[in-house]
Amino acid sequence: MIVRDKNNSIGLLFAWQGTILPKVLPALVLVVFISGLLVYLSQAHFVNLPAVPAIGFTIFGVILSIFLSFRNTACYERWWEGRKLWGALIATTRHLCRDSHVLDDQTREVLLYRMMLFSHLLRDRLRQQVQSIQHYQTTTHFENMAFDQLLVQINPSQWVLEQMQKELVQQYKQGNISDIIYNNLNQHTVALGNIQAGCDRILSTPLPFSYSVLLHRAVYSFCFILPFSLQANLGLWTPILVGLIAYMLLGLDELSAELEEPFGLQDNDLPLDSMVRLVERETLSSLGKGLPEAIQAKKGYLT
Repeated sequence: MIVRDKNNSIGLLFAWQGTILPKVLPALVLVVFISGLLVYLSQAHFVNLPAVPAIGFTIFGVILSIFLSFRNTACYERWWEGRKLWGALIATTRHLCRDSHVLDDQTREVLLYRMMLFSHLLRDRLRQQVQSIQHYQTTTHFENMAFDQLLVQINPSQWVLEQMQKELVQQYKQGNISDIIYNNLNQHTVALGNIQAGCDRILSTPLPFSYSVLLHRAVYSFCFILPFSLQANLGLWTPILVGLIAYMLLGLDELSAELEEPFGLQDNDLPLDSMVRLVERETLSSLGKGLPEAIQAKKGYLT
C-alpha cells in the first residue's frame, strides 16, 4: 500500500511511484501520437478525414462512463471489504487476548501463539506464497510430524483454527473452564473462521471475466477513436485534450483491475505483512515477550 503525505499538493501532482500512469503510459503515448499525426496531416492538407458523428460518439461515451463507474464501484467495494475483514481479524485477536486470561498461563500462551500462526498462514494463503513458520514450531506445541505436514494441508490456517478449538474443548472436558467460558472463547474462533471465509470469497470470486474484457476493449476502442472525433473541431488542441481524457479512462480501467484483487503485492493492495506484524506485536506484548520491530513504510510503500 502506498503511504504518502496528501497535504503536499505539488508532490501529489508530480507523483510517479504508486500511480496508474506508468501502467497506462504506453497506450497513452500511442493515443497522443495518433492525435498529433492527424492534426499534422490535416493542417498540411495531406488528408481530410470526416469526423465521427457526434451523436453516436456521445452515446458511446455515456454508456462507457456508466459501466466504468459501476466496475470501479464494485472493485472498490471488494478492496474495502477485504480491509474490513482484516480490521475485524485484528479486533478479534485483541478480544481473545483479553478473554483468555481465565486459562492457565501455559494454555493461554499456546493458544495465543497458535492464533498468531493462524494470521500468518491466512496471509500466505491469500497471497499464494509460502513464508517460513519454523519460529512457531516450539511455541505452538504441535507434534513434530504434524507441524512438518502443516504446509501440505489443504487449508493450513483452518487446520490451526481447528486445533485451537480442540484445545478449548479439552480444557472444558477436563473441568478447567466452565461451559460459559468455553462458549465465550469459542465465539472468537468462530469469528476467525468467518473472517477467513470472507477473505476466501473475495479471493476465489473475481468479477465476471467477460464483463471485464468487454469493458476493457470498450475503453481502448473509445480512446483510439477519440482523436478522429475531436480533430475537426479542436485542431492543435486535439492531442492535449485527447491525452487528458484517455488518461482518465485508461487510468480508471487499470485502477479497477488493481483494486479487484486486494490481497496481492501491487502498489495499492492491502498491507497484510504490516497487519500480521501488528497482531504479533500486540499479542507478544500481552504475553510479556520480546517484540519484533514494526514494519515501516519504505519509500512510501507499506507491505
